[in-house]
Parts: sequence; C-alpha cells; structure tokens
Amino acid sequence: MSPRRRSLVRGGVLALLLGRQHIASGAAIVAVRIWPAHDYSRVTIESDAQLRSSQTHVASPPRLAVDIEGLELDPALRELVGKVRADDPFIAGIRVGQYAPGTVRLVIDLKQAVRPQVFHLPPVAAYSHRLVLDLFPEQPVDPLEALIAERLRDTGPAPDPLGDLIAQRTLRNDPPRSASAPAPMAPAPAAGPARTDRLIIIALDPGHGGEDPGAIGPNGTREKDVVLQIARRLQARINASSVNGHAMRAFLTRDADFFVPLGVRVQKARRVQADLFVSIHADAFTTPRARGASVYALSHTGASSTAARWLATKENQADLIGGVNVREHDHHMARVLLDMSTTAQIRDSLRLGEAMLGHIGRVGRLHKPRVEQAGFAVLKAPDIPSVLVETAFISNPEEEERLRSDAYQDQLADALMRGITGYFTANPPLARSRSM
Repeated sequence: MSPRRRSLVRGGVLALLLGRQHIASGAAIVAVRIWPAHDYSRVTIESDAQLRSSQTHVASPPRLAVDIEGLELDPALRELVGKVRADDPFIAGIRVGQYAPGTVRLVIDLKQAVRPQVFHLPPVAAYSHRLVLDLFPEQPVDPLEALIAERLRDTGPAPDPLGDLIAQRTLRNDPPRSASAPAPMAPAPAAGPARTDRLIIIALDPGHGGEDPGAIGPNGTREKDVVLQIARRLQARINASSVNGHAMRAFLTRDADFFVPLGVRVQKARRVQADLFVSIHADAFTTPRARGASVYALSHTGASSTAARWLATKENQADLIGGVNVREHDHHMARVLLDMSTTAQIRDSLRLGEAMLGHIGRVGRLHKPRVEQAGFAVLKAPDIPSVLVETAFISNPEEEERLRSDAYQDQLADALMRGITGYFTANPPLARSRSM
C-alpha cells in the first residue's frame, strides 16, 4: 500500500471513530411538552442525556432565544411548533432551527414581557433529563386581585364583601389567624367608611399538576385530573354558600393543568388570607386491594402511623417530580414553613379533619376511622387550619372507576362542603372588619 493510500485509510478510520464518538455524545429527544397557565407557561424538553444551553432574552419584540448544544434538529423538536395553544397567555409561537452543527436554536415569540428561568432537572421517577424553560410574567400574578376580579364578574357592580379589598390593599400584610389564636385589639373605627360583611375564603389545593401527574390508576386515570375536577365542584358549592350570613369564596391554588411547588401553594393561600386550606388528592398503594378515603393534618412530633409517614414522604416528593428551579427557590420561605406552624393551627386542623371525615364516611368507605397526622409540607401554613384529603385509592380499580364518575365526584364535593360548614358552625371565624 502506498504511503498516500495508507494516510487516507488512517484518516478515514479516524473520521469514522470521531463520528462514532460524536453520535455517542449527542443527546436524543425523548419528549417535548408545553404547559400553559395564567401563573406561568412551561416548556420542557426531555432527553436521554443532559443538554447544555444558553439563552438570550430580547425585550422588543419580546422573545427568548435558547441555543441547545449537542443536539441535531429532529422531528421530536419540531413538534414543539404545533404544541403552542392559541390561549397560551405567554407564548405566541415557537421557531426551531439548526443554528450550527451540533447546536439547535429555539426561539419563543412572546405575547408579553416575561422573567424567563431556564434550568436542568436530573432524572427522577419516570422522567429522564429535562431542560425546563419557565416563562413568568414580568409583573407576577396577584392571587388576591384575581379573586377580586372573579368575584366582581360573578356579582356585577353591586356591593360585595370583597369590594373593600380593591381600595384597601394593606390587608396583604395582615395574615390570617388560626381560629384558636387570640385576635389582637382592633383600633377604633374611623368615621366615614362603612363596614362590610365578613367574607370566608377557603383555599382549595388540587394536588400535583403539569409535569407531576400524581398517582395513575390501572386504567390510566391520572390523580392530577380527578382532583382538579373535584376541587372545581367543591369551588362551585362554596361560592354559592354562606355561613351565619357570611358569604364564602373558594380560591384554587391551581385552576388548570400546571405544576405548583408545595411552598407556593401555601404562599398563595396566605396571600388571599384564607380561613381554611384543603388539599385534595387520590391515594395509591403498591397493591390494588387498598381502598378508602383518609384525612390528614400536620404533625410536629412524628407521624401517627407508618402509612401516614410513607404517604407524607411520597407527597413531599412532588417538587422533585414536578420540577423546581433550585437556584430560584425561596429558602427563607421554606424555613418559615418548617418552623412556624403552631399548636393552635394543628389543633384547628384536627377539628376540621374530624368534621370532614364524618361526612366522607357517609358516601364511601374510610381507610382510617380517625384523622391521621404526618409532616406534609403542603400543610405547613403557620396560621391556617389545613388538611389533606385522600379521596380514595386510585390504584384500586373499583375506586378508580368511582373517582371518574360525575355522581361520585358530586357526592365527595357535597361531603367536603358539609364538613367545612360543620367546622365553621362549631368554630365561628374570627371577626375581620373591612372598609371601602
């Protein structure tokens, strides 16, 4: 073989080896997803290896350009273009192209100014590596203002118990108190503004959502879907009810299919000064025989049973599965949630749980005849009586079928409603004066 030919052969072998290494080091797309919501929109790119990325945020016209390295354009990435919904509050459209060899550029055209967060999530549960693009509004959504607007849409311009909140925004700095906590002395009322009725606000927390489906039944029913349906039914009942002449209003920590971190759920409830917090779930176990509903409250001293401890550990992993940007996590808020929950809050939570448990037991089987306790992160509001309701075992085929039933969802919503009104009958809410 001539020296020239030998050189060509060596070069071909080297090129082949480099090609193989390039293929081995490249990432393959597993799935792409978009989760639009009023709070924020999320774009997820799941791959079999970690993706490296850099981004450029352009203000006018608003758009986000993300360069993803170690990637070649493929049909899976192109699917993002067609996944954008017309009603997405933030994303107007997505463009995908091969920016350079081994680099794909993703351009997200935006409907409004955003605060983007781009981060990577390691493999967990059923997910491989995820590159996450969260698009938050430049002006964060105020849940109290959203509640006011919704209430006014329903009632029209007539006087309303929430109307005073439009003018008096200082109530954000007056967090709600547990019903057992002593109320501070109120200042003498100023002359002029008229008093309004006491409005009772119930925070309803449909578990899981978005990237976190929760438990999945043997026939494919997802926990995140059925608990949102039940929460909406309960919301309608609360909004149409009153207690001792006081109007009631429900606030949902999520009203669509998107992920909300555990601490943010609690924070939202406090922002709207909720009087109660009810987290709604559908349990699952390793065998299909487990069945029945349960109600849980917080515990500082350890779980009341091994099953309660196991469930709390599982539910507290929601942030890992749903995907929290650790660099943006509010560690101060997390510390407050861990350290400030009071004995009075837990006592009132147990009272609320007992009131609910009795009514739930009349429409279905109970898994436990008493309120259980464990260290659920979502129940750690220091000043709001809070319970977590496991409506049934979605892993049980019979109970999964009942959870899908409109009739059973109505029965559950009725039972929870009776529990809430029963609690307030025995534990009237603290007086809270509001003025226009």
